[in-house]
Amino acid sequence: MSETKSSSNFIKHIVKNDLAEGTYDGVVTRFPPEPNGYLHIGHAKSIVLNFELADEFGGSTNLRFDDTNPLKEDQEYIDAIKEDIEWLGYEWENLCYASNYFDQMYEQAQKLIRSNEAYVDDSSQEEIRDMRGTLKEPGKESPHRNRSVEENLKLFEEMKDGKYKNGEKVLRAKIDMASPNINLRDPVLYRISHTPHHHTGDTWCIYPMYTYAHPMEDVIEGVTHSICTLEFQDQRPFYDWVVARADFDAHPKQIEFARLNLTNTVMSKRKLKELVDEAFVDGWDDPRMPTISGLRRRGFTAESVKQFCREIGVAKADNLVDVRMLEHFVREDLKMDAPRTMSVLKPLKVIITNYPEGEVEWLEADINPENPEMGTRMIPFSREIYIEQEDFMEDPPKKYFRLFPGNEVRIKHAYFIKCHDFVKDDEGNVVEVHCTYDPETKSGSGFEGRKVKGTLHFVEATKAVPAEFRLYDSLINDELSGDDFLDQVNPDSLEVTQGFVEENMNDLKPQDKFQFFRHGYFNVDPKDSTAEKPVFNRIVSLKSSFKL
Repeated sequence: MSETKSSSNFIKHIVKNDLAEGTYDGVVTRFPPEPNGYLHIGHAKSIVLNFELADEFGGSTNLRFDDTNPLKEDQEYIDAIKEDIEWLGYEWENLCYASNYFDQMYEQAQKLIRSNEAYVDDSSQEEIRDMRGTLKEPGKESPHRNRSVEENLKLFEEMKDGKYKNGEKVLRAKIDMASPNINLRDPVLYRISHTPHHHTGDTWCIYPMYTYAHPMEDVIEGVTHSICTLEFQDQRPFYDWVVARADFDAHPKQIEFARLNLTNTVMSKRKLKELVDEAFVDGWDDPRMPTISGLRRRGFTAESVKQFCREIGVAKADNLVDVRMLEHFVREDLKMDAPRTMSVLKPLKVIITNYPEGEVEWLEADINPENPEMGTRMIPFSREIYIEQEDFMEDPPKKYFRLFPGNEVRIKHAYFIKCHDFVKDDEGNVVEVHCTYDPETKSGSGFEGRKVKGTLHFVEATKAVPAEFRLYDSLINDELSGDDFLDQVNPDSLEVTQGFVEENMNDLKPQDKFQFFRHGYFNVDPKDSTAEKPVFNRIVSLKSSFKL
């Protein structure tokens, strides 16, 4: 595992101590997603933590789907989660499902009934909530709490056999309705749900609650360290209660850590699903989404995501991480390997009136100046080229060093050109700029004459490849406010432009990555890009003010 000086991991120290003291012979962790949505960058933190912690100590990690709620789960999510973990580069020891253990969980629940530690309750969900009490007031016992063991076993079996409707009965643990920890006030273990399950079909119509299933899964799989986020800290006493009564040798230790919070980012599967369902985004893998699939489609690399997760460390206290830190690591990962090329996102045609008509000249350019081993490429230059619209102004302000009437600029890898005229359309927009070039100023020729302050990139017009560019901003706008988080969705999070890329960008593959001069790092969209018209997603701009 790679770890920086600034990162911290208190969980690693716990594991070291446990092994040194002989509490455990080895390390078994698990990554336990519920298949009710796609994974996001917060899950990536947990994936990196679990897999790399086990790997460092010679242990193993299970991928376990907590599929205890068939109403919200789908095979699509299972497939996507597997793909995300494999893309990050991790291999699970065992592929497990909570549904694999439904028989064992049911038998364990029967044992709790026999020991008078669980009972069937006819109370409604609202009644159970009211009976739980508050932090200042103890709960009230259910009128069904003192049913006989025999009656509870019979009712629980009838629940399993489908004799009751949804919500008509539940199985509750019998612990302590006066406990200062509300989670120990007779929590629900099973509820009725006449819903087909993607794995078990119609075999079951009762399903275990996650808080009961989670410790049972851990003991069945022999997990040693059950790593959770902080919201499960108050559940730990119940976790330990279930583990202590389970008929298995394993005694896992639950450890909680602070979940990842990113600026301008929604970190909730429920809210992300709402963005998808309400069509604020184009699916779970929309490049604006903080899902792993969205980051991958946008062009983030697996290594950049992992390095980010390692750098932020593992702590107990909640904190807010600047999203620019994630962007920093993808820049670092791409800068040595991404080919440099030129693109024009909002094209303006330039005609070089004194350049020979019909002639195309080929110029040499570095593929990556920071990595000379990548070699050079040849780019065309002719009488007609495209530059960015913003690189020409009819009446520029002071200190504007790009192209304007009478001004001379350098065309990258090519020549000096000087503007002498321009053409407008009927609406007054400049649609064409006329210039002359100086053949003595060719790049690389050793010309040391007059100096210019502006250098413009270009794409040769006759061989240019039409392309679509998608530019992204934060999906969530912190400046907006409101009770509904959807009020904070940034309406300007996506800008689509039509422009051109260099002639050599014809043979592209999905997920190919480039640095476009001045514009940033871009990725070939794996869904919408075609050979005739490539689509590029901007991963990040070239620079950020963020400092590690």
